[in-house]
Amino acid sequence: MTLQATLLAQRAAFHTELPVTLEVRKDRLKRAAAMIADHADAFCDALSEDFGHRSREQSMLTDIASSIAPIKHALRALDGWTKRDKRAVQFPLGLLGARAWVEYQPKGVVGVIAPWNFPVNLVMGPIAGIFAAGNRAMVKTSEFTPRTAALFETVCVKYFAAEELAFISGGPDVGKAFSELPFDHLIFTGATGIGRHILHAAADNLTPVTLELGGKSPVIIGKDADIARATERVAIGKMLNAGQICLAPDYMLVPQAQEQAVVDGLKAAVSAMYPTLLANPDYTAIINDRHHQRLADWVADARAKGATVEVVNPGGEDFAGSNARKMPLHIVRDATDDMIVMQEEIFGPILPVHSYVGSVDSAIDEVNRRDRPLGLYYFGPDETERRRVLDRTISGGVTIDDVVFHVSMEDLPFGGVGPSGMGSYHGFDGFKTFSHAKAVFKQAKLDVAKLAGLKPPYGKATMTSVRRQMK
Repeated sequence: MTLQATLLAQRAAFHTELPVTLEVRKDRLKRAAAMIADHADAFCDALSEDFGHRSREQSMLTDIASSIAPIKHALRALDGWTKRDKRAVQFPLGLLGARAWVEYQPKGVVGVIAPWNFPVNLVMGPIAGIFAAGNRAMVKTSEFTPRTAALFETVCVKYFAAEELAFISGGPDVGKAFSELPFDHLIFTGATGIGRHILHAAADNLTPVTLELGGKSPVIIGKDADIARATERVAIGKMLNAGQICLAPDYMLVPQAQEQAVVDGLKAAVSAMYPTLLANPDYTAIINDRHHQRLADWVADARAKGATVEVVNPGGEDFAGSNARKMPLHIVRDATDDMIVMQEEIFGPILPVHSYVGSVDSAIDEVNRRDRPLGLYYFGPDETERRRVLDRTISGGVTIDDVVFHVSMEDLPFGGVGPSGMGSYHGFDGFKTFSHAKAVFKQAKLDVAKLAGLKPPYGKATMTSVRRQMK
């Protein structure tokens, strides 16, 4: 079917089915979990082929288990999420018998535009909320992960009718046509620049949009932070998926006196986890030649403009002579604003380390003069300093004393702010994002219009009502 025909078929089936029962929603969630679990090995194989190499264990953790977890969370919580939300009624209508409540209704057909970096998880995470809310879904997969996309199309038909869930693959032209469809909601995960185009395309149909973008997520090292612990946790988050994570630590702000200790800590942590890289099955390759060249160009740009770049290559391997697209961690010191690594989201194993002088306010000022990030990370035991960072910075989310972990908490909303995103999902917040909160008011049996002075001819009762409301 064409894109338009698929949308029309899903919408017709949706309207025929209303209301969407809890049993139907739970059945779809269970089938979605089974679709991934039953083909976990095949998905890991496809992911590794798409990347050139991707750690099987990492894929099981970040794309398979992390796809099933939000579905199971939704299954456990769905009965509570769908309950009528009672609301207060203004005096004296409540006393007279009027009632008000909110019902969460499915929106209809939700479009999902998924990225390449976690091409299973960032499909199934939204699907958990979409199915829990009672919707149907169309998914546009990334052209950068064609084998994973093809596998989705192959296995989906074994579990779902096309009127419930459909996968669409293709390049930018297909993506453009997909974003222009009159969905009832559209969620896009990807780069900020493309997100702007998605928002423009959706605007013509007044389609509500959730944008999960990225940005430069900073790490702030507090004055009394445990450097060894902090640098190990930053290294884990930065090296996971070779830094190809929207929430990866993008640059570090460290007290000037601690800069060398931080650099040494990063090197020690990376060397302990990855004594070699080229043949290491735990370390993932850069997704394609274009992105690998982009990262190399950005390192060259930083060097040319005066930065000191320290390459963490514990095995002394020849990366230039390899065609494996694996890239070691590059620590960039003395980075300045005219360098691309301090202007754009890096999305790879490059980490600028920038020192600040004086109190944490200097680091806060550095964060606040840039676009608001998707994530912010603070390390330190000082409660006053921590509170100041939380109060005086604005970011999509925060992880304290670690990095990235807030995204894995299903009861926390996940989303950005400003250039790092619009709207949020996960857990109950995702259920609400993909639902229409319908207000319902049930009037009392009495002639309330007369009592409230709404019924002409206006007179004393009208002015009594006005004075009561203005009091």
